[in-house]
Amino acid sequence: MEQVKIAVIGGSGLYDLPNITDVVGVEVETPFGYPSGVIKIGSISGKRVAFLPRHGEGHVLSPAALPYRANIFALKKLGARFVIAVNAVGSLREDFAPGHIITPDQIIDYTIHNRPRSFFESGVVAHISVAEPMSAYLRDIIADAVEAVGGKAHRCGVFLVEDGPRFATRAESHLFRAWGCDLIGMTSAPEAFLAREAEIDYASLAHVTDYDCWREEEEAVTSDMVIQTLSKNIETVKKALAAAIANIDLDRTVPAHTALDAALATSRAAMDQAMIEKLRPILTRVLNLDEAADR
Repeated sequence: MEQVKIAVIGGSGLYDLPNITDVVGVEVETPFGYPSGVIKIGSISGKRVAFLPRHGEGHVLSPAALPYRANIFALKKLGARFVIAVNAVGSLREDFAPGHIITPDQIIDYTIHNRPRSFFESGVVAHISVAEPMSAYLRDIIADAVEAVGGKAHRCGVFLVEDGPRFATRAESHLFRAWGCDLIGMTSAPEAFLAREAEIDYASLAHVTDYDCWREEEEAVTSDMVIQTLSKNIETVKKALAAAIANIDLDRTVPAHTALDAALATSRAAMDQAMIEKLRPILTRVLNLDEAADR
């Protein structure tokens, strides 16, 4: 299986990458099932990149039904060290206008249903640090790329992640604003946290489609409204992705790449061997496992 170091997770409206060549589709089986769809590996900006459509081909999976663990595990198996996740979001503040792109630095996980949110369930216990859940390195690269292609970038923001698939009530929207949240979306949790467990550097390229429903002089957000704005945003998003990918140093080491060093709570002697084998792509580095067995 071809190994790549950069991956893009495409959100609503982004189902392919611009000017991608030499494309090969791969189906990756994981202990957590199959990912959302076939992963396309191709060349863009002089680098091999894996592209995964988060909601599947044709947008057939809702946010609550996504195979988050399978998606991240599959990218880890492919060798991903950096992931840029594209998110369509609502804005909770006046100056984050539709069409703007934000690289959020914080997440509030407001998902309240049963999304499996960790690879470490039993046999091997890990308590991962996500005080800074988004990559500072990738966020700067993304924001610089957005500005380079003529887009409006904001370099930080608090991202409230709700379950969906419904949009927020007006009362919820006002509550999230009172909490200090800047953006609202449905998919970065537990995606960002799973990426950290897998020692993948992760950042969101969040493009604003609407003002949610707190801004009462605006029409309440609808799916049709979001889709209309999506088509306007996606061209800027595609250009920014190509520019960002060109500037990622494939061999750079950042804190996310050693996140498990201080996270494993189970002693090596007490670890369940079956769980080690299940999580081998994630545990290979930290447990000094034989990498050859992963191929």
